[in-house]
Amino acid sequence: MSLEAFFTWMGDTPWSIALHESQYVWPFTESVHVLTLALFAGSAMLLDLRLLGVGFTQFPITFFTGRLLPWTRSAFAVMVTTGLALFYAQPLTYYHSVFFRLKVILLVVAGVNVLVFHTRTQRTIAAWDTVTPPPRAARIAAIVSLAAWAGVIVSGRLVAYNWFDCTLHAQPAWVNLAADCPAPGASSPTGTAGAP
Repeated sequence: MSLEAFFTWMGDTPWSIALHESQYVWPFTESVHVLTLALFAGSAMLLDLRLLGVGFTQFPITFFTGRLLPWTRSAFAVMVTTGLALFYAQPLTYYHSVFFRLKVILLVVAGVNVLVFHTRTQRTIAAWDTVTPPPRAARIAAIVSLAAWAGVIVSGRLVAYNWFDCTLHAQPAWVNLAADCPAPGASSPTGTAGAP
C-alpha cells in the first residue's frame, strides 16, 4: 500500500471525517495547537538567546533552562498531540502539501539539533554554564534551533494556502514532484481527473 493510499484510507475513516467536520472540536484543536506553539516557540527562543550569549546572561544556563524547560516540554507535548490530530483530520491534504513537507523536514532538522545538543554539547555544560559567550557548539545549536523553528512556524502557516495544491491545473513540474501529485490525466487525490 502506498502512502497516498494509506492517507486516503485514513482520511475516509469516521473519526477523521468527524474531526474535520466538527463545528467545535476542529477549531478548538487548531487553537490549542497554535497557542502551545506560541508557548513552545517563545520559551525555546529565550533558551536559544541565552545559548547565543545575547540575552539573560546574568543567569547561569542551567538555572535558566531549569526554569524554562518544563514549560517548553509541556507545550511541545500538547503541540505535537494536537498537530497529529490535525494531520489525522486531513491526511491526504497535508501529504500533498509542499509547505507541510517542508515543515516536516524542518521538524527533523530541529529534532536532530536537540538530540545533538543534549547528547554532546550539554555534557560539558559545567565548564561553560556562566561563560559569555558560550562555546561555539552551543551557539551553533541555538542558531540552528532559531532558524529551524522559525521555518516550522512559517511553513506551518503557509500550509493553509493552496498555491501548490495538486488539484490546481498547470502546476510546474517541480511542484508536482515535491508534492507527489498524480500525473496529469491520472486520478487526483480528490478522485477527479487531473487537468491536462
